[in-house]
Amino acid sequence: VLAIGLAKALAEDWPQLLGPRADGTSTEVGLLSAWPSGGPKVIWKKQIGTGYSAPSICDGRLVLFHRVGNEQIVEALDAKTAKPIWRHVSPTRYRDPFGYNNGPRCTPLLTKKHCFTFGAEGALLCLDVKTGKPVWQRKTAEEFQVPEAFFGVGASPVIEGNLLIVMVGGQPNSTIVAFNKDTGKVAWQNAGRDTWQGKPSTGWPGEPLVRWRGTEKLASYATPTLATIHGRRTLLSLTRQGLVSLEPKTGKVNFSRWFRARINESVNAANPIVLGNRVFCSAAYYGVGSFLLDIGRDGKSFTEVWSTNKRRKADRRLDPVLGIHW
Repeated sequence: VLAIGLAKALAEDWPQLLGPRADGTSTEVGLLSAWPSGGPKVIWKKQIGTGYSAPSICDGRLVLFHRVGNEQIVEALDAKTAKPIWRHVSPTRYRDPFGYNNGPRCTPLLTKKHCFTFGAEGALLCLDVKTGKPVWQRKTAEEFQVPEAFFGVGASPVIEGNLLIVMVGGQPNSTIVAFNKDTGKVAWQNAGRDTWQGKPSTGWPGEPLVRWRGTEKLASYATPTLATIHGRRTLLSLTRQGLVSLEPKTGKVNFSRWFRARINESVNAANPIVLGNRVFCSAAYYGVGSFLLDIGRDGKSFTEVWSTNKRRKADRRLDPVLGIHW
């Protein structure tokens, strides 16, 4: 059940995962610091299907992405009243191999013109945000030779200029793919074999060199982060193999840093956190830990400030902004 309680919280658009700045922060003021006795007043509620997708809001439309039976549903409601605006339904056969929820994992991305969704099977869909009519669609799993992920597709799309940037996870070098957001045409694709082959497995005993087999899973569950670092727009993607920095306009790789568990049955799932010119990455799997990088002025190099493999517990001094994520 989706329930909306505080009408004041509807004032600011929340058009994508983690909000307008993709960092979980809001400019709203005057919000309650504690619930009133008996809880907040319920404005409306709606029964919905399965999935891990969060609702998105733009221009008074609240868009849901969920699953009922064998149907994948994208629907728009009036955010204040829950009155239906449009509904798009498509078939789905996805079954989670570990028995978890079979619904979509990714959150809708909304603009003034379009609604973008990325289904658990890899169906990338663009709808007219006002009418719900299809604009374009890509079947990424088939088109980009994507190995089956452990828990389906889980990294939400992001937008930079006229590009919709998606962690597709295709072999051999289509971990990240950028599409023209209006047409769905591929603008660039990069990261994968050529990024990691022969590079050291940082943090692994002896740091052996990566030997690419061609069957590796490439996508993670961490949504890419867009940031301005040293005055330069940068795309930071924590893929299954590790962190990759790319130029968002061209897809050119700036640098990479291996970061994953030694056990195969593992994933990366925490979005990179940017503070100034530094990038923080963390993982919960099997002692992988975390690291903080200081990005060089050229955008192509970095200095490792610390990692959990190299610092004492007493040295864990974090900026408060990073501390809340760790």
